[in-house]
Amino acid sequence: MLIRRQLTGACVEQAIGSTVSGPATAQGCVGPAGIRAIRHRRRRWRSRRLGHRARRRHPGLRVALVEARDYASGTSSRSSKMFHGGLRYLEQLEFGLVREALRERELSLSTLAPHLVKPLQFLFPITHRVWERPYMAAGIFLYDTMGGAKSVPAQKHLTRSGALRLAPGLKRSSMVGGIRYYDTVVDDARHTMTVARTAAHYGAVVRTSTQVVGFLREADRVSGVRVRDSEDGSTAEVRGHVVINATGVWTDEIQALSNQRGRFRVRASKGVHIVVPRDRVVSEAAIILRTEKSVLFVIPWGNHWIIGTTDTDWNLDLAHPAATKADIDYILGHVNKVLVTPLTHDDIDGVYAGLRPLLAGESDETSKLSREHAVARVAPGLVAIAGGKYTTYRVMAEDAVDMASEDIPARVAPSITEKVPLVGADGYFALVNQTTAVGEQYGLHPYRVKHLLDRYGSLIHEVLELATDTPELLQPITDAPDYLQVEAVYAAAAEGALHLEDILARRTRISIEYAHRGVNCAEQVAQLVAPVLGWDAATVDREVETYRARVEAEVHSQAEPDDSAADALRAAAPEARAEILEPVPISR
Repeated sequence: MLIRRQLTGACVEQAIGSTVSGPATAQGCVGPAGIRAIRHRRRRWRSRRLGHRARRRHPGLRVALVEARDYASGTSSRSSKMFHGGLRYLEQLEFGLVREALRERELSLSTLAPHLVKPLQFLFPITHRVWERPYMAAGIFLYDTMGGAKSVPAQKHLTRSGALRLAPGLKRSSMVGGIRYYDTVVDDARHTMTVARTAAHYGAVVRTSTQVVGFLREADRVSGVRVRDSEDGSTAEVRGHVVINATGVWTDEIQALSNQRGRFRVRASKGVHIVVPRDRVVSEAAIILRTEKSVLFVIPWGNHWIIGTTDTDWNLDLAHPAATKADIDYILGHVNKVLVTPLTHDDIDGVYAGLRPLLAGESDETSKLSREHAVARVAPGLVAIAGGKYTTYRVMAEDAVDMASEDIPARVAPSITEKVPLVGADGYFALVNQTTAVGEQYGLHPYRVKHLLDRYGSLIHEVLELATDTPELLQPITDAPDYLQVEAVYAAAAEGALHLEDILARRTRISIEYAHRGVNCAEQVAQLVAPVLGWDAATVDREVETYRARVEAEVHSQAEPDDSAADALRAAAPEARAEILEPVPISR
């Protein structure tokens, strides 16, 4: 059993023949039979820890995973959108971590998720004439070399004029030259959900809105968990040979719930990003800038740039970390040092904050803490995993399952997940070559088809066929024209979305890509999915008002000067999942 973030989750691993798992449906969702006492059949099939499910389905195990909120509703939807080795970790001499992450990057580009993980050119501006170019060139050369098989081009040195041709929006005085290199980006929330669908496709039982509220025991061992439906408050027991606590920043809380002494402690580090329109920064490449603590990324994201991040301690509400005016000013201050036309608060369309689950160490600065992960057998039948980075989710899953296998009587076969593409990957490249034909089939512009292929891969026909009898679903969402109406319907029908927030914040990224943050299209999207989710008029109104209240609280919190004030405002907003219980109190 795997316990996922959001004060949740648990995944029970058992030998074949157990009653925990249920078969996947045609859409890759799990039906209600797997956990018999839990209802709400649309809550099927979250990334680092979701990898455990896909990993376990291949060694011949029966697996259940529970998630208190939605897939990626915690850290995994609030990253820098980088699927990378971590160039800056070379300076911290974490060569093993970088090598491991680059191997995973290559696997995802070539085999596992080419429809989701995309290569991207970066410009590293050189600011010192004498020492920085050879120093950074050596580091990037090592970075490229560690990457192994090449799905991205090698570095190229640029003069100042060459760097400015690539990024004319940068001040001439901000650099003496530059180095162009390649890395990769990903829609983290969509990738996380796709890992979940893949696990369900291979037979795992995966449930959202299902919170772990206690542990089951037989003699001296953990034998399962007690779970609570976050939608209606009903409870059930899920039993298995081993439980994996893979809850990220909630690791300590779940540890306390199990009444077992933890083998490590997790420290939450807040990272804030801002989102600005693409025309506000003139550059053909992503930009990476040094700061006094770490680095700042300027990442192209559709019609926008994502700029971040910060790295500060967070000791408040783990479910809803809040950005402050100080966080936003920090990002603006650093990026404006190099921009010809400075950014202002008025340029910002979106802001989001996430928490890194770092292994607590000796340093007081979170930016100096390792991004390595650790696995421990806390007690018979209970394994915990913490730390790590998004890119290495699959390796983390292997390590956790390898340790969990000590508590499983049946033989656990070696992992083959490095050879198993995520759903939507098979046939993706062939469909890219057929972009024009697909567009003609559905009456869509090739640009729109490419956008859909990079979100759904070879599942594109499954998405568009939902509009066969309702062709108006192929029209854009009125106030979010980057997305088709059918995408909202598909999110509810096949991707496990249960609430309006799930669709606007994670199945799509409307909540950060538009200045209205999804409020202007909330009513339309709610009406689109109401027939799929069985919502009546009162439920539609409640979903829309809850989402509006969430956005209002976030916007107001971002004007506050410090974490405490921002947290108080954000925490006052209502929850879409009304039955979430408070976490176990932990002294930090």
